[in-house]
Amino acid sequence: MHKLKLRLGSNEAVAGVIEALLMVALVAVVLSIIQLQYIPQVMNQREADHMDQVSNQFSTLKSMIDLQLMTSSEAPIFSMITLGSTGIPYFITAEAEGTLHLVDEATSRIEVGGVPVCTLTSIEYNADNSYFVDQTYAIEGGGIIVAQPEGNSTMRVAPQIDGRTENGRVKLYFDLVNFVCYKNKDNSQGIGKCYVRTNYSHESVPPGSPYAITGALNVSIYTQYPHAWYDALNSSFGDVLDIQLVPLQSPTHVQIKQKTDPIDLYLTEYTMYVQIGYGWIK
Repeated sequence: MHKLKLRLGSNEAVAGVIEALLMVALVAVVLSIIQLQYIPQVMNQREADHMDQVSNQFSTLKSMIDLQLMTSSEAPIFSMITLGSTGIPYFITAEAEGTLHLVDEATSRIEVGGVPVCTLTSIEYNADNSYFVDQTYAIEGGGIIVAQPEGNSTMRVAPQIDGRTENGRVKLYFDLVNFVCYKNKDNSQGIGKCYVRTNYSHESVPPGSPYAITGALNVSIYTQYPHAWYDALNSSFGDVLDIQLVPLQSPTHVQIKQKTDPIDLYLTEYTMYVQIGYGWIK
């Protein structure tokens, strides 16, 4: 009898261990399914929501810049951009970082008749997403541009360009916004919140403006986002102007020529001071 009781007790102990192992295995399987199936979907939506947030914040930033231009106010205004999104605790996830910086390159410019007249600067945000497609937002020339690694860039909000035909001539009025930044205050990177300080400086008219564009002369906009500029210009002025991507396959700029009526370009350049990140310089 004693031996039988010992054997029964041993079987019960083994059954308890097996039950515990099965429970651990079940939990591991459930966590694996969550990690492999649901967490990527959750993180993809999380990063997509963050891109929507950045889009709204860029719209706010542009509205603040427009307000300063309208009032010619030198008082600084602070706008916030959320650089990235965090992972989910207790699960294997990657953070999505972002970079906000000022782009000031001589390759981005406006030429009239082949002669450079002003540069095109931009405030640019680049997302380094882990699950959602990477996106770039830029305020260039007064417009908001959105771009992705694959596909063409688009102009979310068009720059301030007005056009009308008067006395057999097409008159283009372009209010161009350019940014000037202090050294070491032109970029920020990470996942936290970044503040952009903007204030109005002055307006100027490039020497010789307005430009009378006639005959073979033309206006060329060299930019990193030629498709965005082409779509915006062609949708507004394609019926009265000849607007082309040059070269057609891998364009570097947009070219504006006359169709029938000569062109007059009235260009006004507004300069804004910009500081990105903390530690303001007065």
